[in-house]
Amino acid sequence: MNDLSKESVTWVTIDESSESQRIDNFLFKHLKGVPKSHVYRILRSGEVRVNSKRVDATCRLVLGDVLRIPPVRSSRPTDNGEPKAAAPQMLSRHILYQDDALIALNKPSGMAVHGGSGISRGVIEQMRLEHPEFKFLELVHRLDRETSGVLLLAKKRSALVELHRAMREGETEKRYLTLVKGQWLNAKQSVKLPLHKYVTGSGERRVSVNEEGQTAHTIFTLKKSWPEFCLLEAELKTGRTHQIRVHLSHLGFPIVGDDKYGDFPLNKALQKRGLKRMFLHAFKMVLKHPLTGEMLSLEAPLPDDLKRFLRLLDTEE
Repeated sequence: MNDLSKESVTWVTIDESSESQRIDNFLFKHLKGVPKSHVYRILRSGEVRVNSKRVDATCRLVLGDVLRIPPVRSSRPTDNGEPKAAAPQMLSRHILYQDDALIALNKPSGMAVHGGSGISRGVIEQMRLEHPEFKFLELVHRLDRETSGVLLLAKKRSALVELHRAMREGETEKRYLTLVKGQWLNAKQSVKLPLHKYVTGSGERRVSVNEEGQTAHTIFTLKKSWPEFCLLEAELKTGRTHQIRVHLSHLGFPIVGDDKYGDFPLNKALQKRGLKRMFLHAFKMVLKHPLTGEMLSLEAPLPDDLKRFLRLLDTEE
């Protein structure tokens, strides 16, 4: 029998990546390693609550719903001779800012924000492991696995609720740096293209520009140009899934290294030139402190691998 380990009560606020999903399917992904029979059992018993109310397995999650997930026992994989995954890197050294209410991390590229879909441990699980003294620790928002940069975690439930409110109301400022293929002409350009989420035949989540999609607004500012590429600053006015990536790809300026919406032959060629991942970095967030109201400006420097590639472009001019 597999070894079992106790988990703690978890509070999760539903964001755009999980809205409209059935709660049983959400729990299967969130409680990786927990038998499906046990997931259905805690649903039937009322131990899982949505906005403090009992729900059944067919409940569809709504943006902003707050889930209470009870302590569960999850299976650890047995030693079957297969190679073990590399241990996640320590994240405490990537902390940009911390107080009693929140933590701002400079998330490394290649690390998912949470476990699931074949990932045993993401940022939130790793941070809880490194800081068992934190009685409450939840993601405030998400970044794609390959995207680096500023990521917020809440250390108090009141801070989480207020930060979610501020993000819904557009009271936070999020800025990214990205390198795209092609020659961007406008010094500053506002892009408003609706985005629609769908699932491919293989079960992969994707997003496309579609009139029936949700409103999405990005402001792009040209920072620097090279013969084949441009460095852009992207300011998010809405926070849709894959928003920057899809807006740029649709306009004919794919992000270099993007393995979903990018130029795949170009990506392969750039790997040989030293760019091993998507060039998208969340370099700045400006927000009011959720408890004190003080203005915070949180910045994450461009990672060394991306700096090196920009220097390479400079030498090739």
